[in-house]
Amino acid sequence: MNFSLSSKAIASSKADCLVVAVPEAGDWPESTRQADAALDGLITRLHKAGDITGKNASTTLVPLLDGQPWGRLLVVGTGKPGDRSAAHFRKAVTAAVGAVKDSPAKSLLLALADTDLTRGDEAFRLNAIGRLLEEQLYSFTEFKSEKPAPRTLKKVVVQASGTGKALKEAFNLGLATGRGMNYTRDLGNTPPNVCHPSWLASQAQALAKAHDCIKTEVLDEKQLEKLGMNTILAVGKGSKQPPRLIVMEYRGGNAKDKPYVLVGKGITFDTGGISLKPGEGMDEMKYDMGGAASVLGTMKVLAETQPRINVIGVIAAAENMPDGGASRPGDIVTTLSGLTVEILNTDAEGRLVLCDALTYVKKFDPAAVIDIATLTGACIIALGHHASGLLANSDELAEELLAAGERSGDRAWRLPLWDEYQSQLDSNFADLANIGGRPAGTITAACFLSRFTKDYRWAHLDVAGTAWVSGKAKGATGRPVPLLVDYLMSHAG
Repeated sequence: MNFSLSSKAIASSKADCLVVAVPEAGDWPESTRQADAALDGLITRLHKAGDITGKNASTTLVPLLDGQPWGRLLVVGTGKPGDRSAAHFRKAVTAAVGAVKDSPAKSLLLALADTDLTRGDEAFRLNAIGRLLEEQLYSFTEFKSEKPAPRTLKKVVVQASGTGKALKEAFNLGLATGRGMNYTRDLGNTPPNVCHPSWLASQAQALAKAHDCIKTEVLDEKQLEKLGMNTILAVGKGSKQPPRLIVMEYRGGNAKDKPYVLVGKGITFDTGGISLKPGEGMDEMKYDMGGAASVLGTMKVLAETQPRINVIGVIAAAENMPDGGASRPGDIVTTLSGLTVEILNTDAEGRLVLCDALTYVKKFDPAAVIDIATLTGACIIALGHHASGLLANSDELAEELLAAGERSGDRAWRLPLWDEYQSQLDSNFADLANIGGRPAGTITAACFLSRFTKDYRWAHLDVAGTAWVSGKAKGATGRPVPLLVDYLMSHAG
């Protein structure tokens, strides 16, 4: 797909389909007024007749325009001025792209960037448009024996007030973020008989091979054993697929700048181990590497845009299976930090692979560490599928991540990490247990991780409810790549 910006006058820009916006109330955008004038008031007449309401995300397609530079016209509603938030705008753009992506149109002129919002300038709108174009044109057909016919749409031109550096960079960052999300979705949607720890490592190596600015190291089970990363090894003991620790380095900042570290949970399939999960819906446990996939997706965005910042991505990858060598409830394991853990439930394996990785990253003297994990079903009960759970040992870091989530529309909600919850992890036989009972399951999981993050600023993103969707539209979402990219870009030089 070819994407570009243009500041040419609407009437002199040819396309198979023109997309403009009409609000429910208030003044029309300049691009819409220009299109209406070129069409001898057609949009005005349709609006007065009630065919165009302006309600947010409503669409009206007018096919086969004779004697015009556009073969067809799509009008998308953008709602009332007071309701025109960034979220409403994203919904309108999504509806517009959805209405034309499978149409006969080969080229599209998208004139939505001059829509007035309650917050955000033109660069903000172009960034959102770029990301949504990539996101909405995504499909995953790798394992279909009969491939669908390729889309007719090949070219999208986005109308802008200019094509200067700031607007181009905003639009291109949006496109790169969308591609990073789609890469994350590809990884998550790949079946677990293909996507196992070694395969995930090969994807990180391929990313480094494609981009000189990325350096990748993969630690195998022998190296993990030598280091004393026993909890990652304990999770992988029941599988024929050995665990891996994947370390990716992007060095775009000054040599002395401390790196920002992303740590992803990479459980490529989770049966629950000996604490076996119910069979219904277990196929979705291929998405238990959603945190790892988001780290890879974010590193891809960094490689494409090359901001001035140092970032290290670490993935703790394992497969949780229940064979005769698997870890048992009651086993006690010594972590890389030296703390001992009593494994009361082998289905609480994500925190086990993460705790060794969180100890390992101390060697980088990080500016901040963010771990991303599909960690607890309790987070879905607490927050549903709209917000990721956020817990942190630094108020400043938590506020920065919440702000990045608001700007990107990839929102998170902070939960408490109070000392009162820590006692739920007490063990009679080890330094701590790997579960804290049913109450506050998301919080006690983060409490467990916090025991290994005392030497640096740390935040935990529980994306169990946001990394994938179930049901008819089942699949990976690409979240929280937008949040992570926005946060990192806000710290880039």
